[in-house]
Amino acid sequence: MAAAASYIGCAGWSLPLSVQSQFAGQGTHLQRYATRFNAAEINSSFHRPHSAATYRRWAESVPDGFLFSVKLPRTITHKGKLIGGEALLDEFMAQASGLGPRLGCLLVQLPPSLAFEAAVAATFFEALRQRWQGAVSAEPRHASWFGPEADALLSAHRVARVLADPVRHPDAASPGGWRGFAYLRLHGSPRMYYSAYEPQLIDALASRMTLALRDRCPVWCIFDNTAGGAAADNALRLQLALEKERA
Repeated sequence: MAAAASYIGCAGWSLPLSVQSQFAGQGTHLQRYATRFNAAEINSSFHRPHSAATYRRWAESVPDGFLFSVKLPRTITHKGKLIGGEALLDEFMAQASGLGPRLGCLLVQLPPSLAFEAAVAATFFEALRQRWQGAVSAEPRHASWFGPEADALLSAHRVARVLADPVRHPDAASPGGWRGFAYLRLHGSPRMYYSAYEPQLIDALASRMTLALRDRCPVWCIFDNTAGGAAADNALRLQLALEKERA
């Protein structure tokens, strides 16, 4: 991952009618999306596998500099609860490797019921690191993951703890784990997956990202408020706000 780079995009690459005029008029949704954004999060991999050929097709649809984040399957995180998933990890990595150099990050989202257990977490992240040396972000949602022991374990395995909005616990209000990069996931607030973010919040987010970038900390910012079509517009507005911050 390039130093002090920002990766802004959405969960998926659908383009609502309200923003389509701001994108190229030709090509697939992904090709058009990639004319304005340099990152996308693949969430569908959480629900079902994709072939390596599908990942290759997606990689071939985007320009140099574009990166994908890919969410680990729920069979590993939610059904398996991070236990005994080595074979599933092998299958997933064989598929996602079709992205080649466009694979920028792996996202490990954990169920709200999954409490931190140091031995389980260490075994899992060691297995993941044996298969992937690039960026890894984790989005735990149980309160026990936001203490110093969990933070130290994530840091030791070079795993950045996601800053997610809405914030579920007071200690989750800032990124944690490994500080080599930051990963922000904005799900929409007050109504998750639907609500658009107000301009004031977008401006504050741009200021916060600018400070991190000045400290040479790469930042991913993914808008997941896609259900009502707000994500693409919010991401475009964040790009503009960052440009103003840098001017």
